Amino acid sequence: MIELTSKQRKELEKAAHDLQPVVIVGGAGVTEGVIKMVDSSLSAHELIKIKFNEYKDEKVELTNKLCEETDATLVRLIGNVAILFREKEDEEE
Repeated sequence: MIELTSKQRKELEKAAHDLQPVVIVGGAGVTEGVIKMVDSSLSAHELIKIKFNEYKDEKVELTNKLCEETDATLVRLIGNVAILFREKEDEEE
């Protein structure tokens, strides 16, 4: 997990503005499947949104768990949507 400066955080928020949530946390909560989906989405996109349809009261704890499990950084938690960022390992592109 990397530490973001306020300037980096603001730039990532701008970049995420038009993104649609790629992972939705529903009635089953944060399962192994959700963690794998977040991990693969971060590998493909670097910056993703996660929407909490359920467990809204626990979204901070669940988001922190997702960040720890996937080595991602929380950019911002706005309403019931979390924005996560993880740099790609290979910088070939």
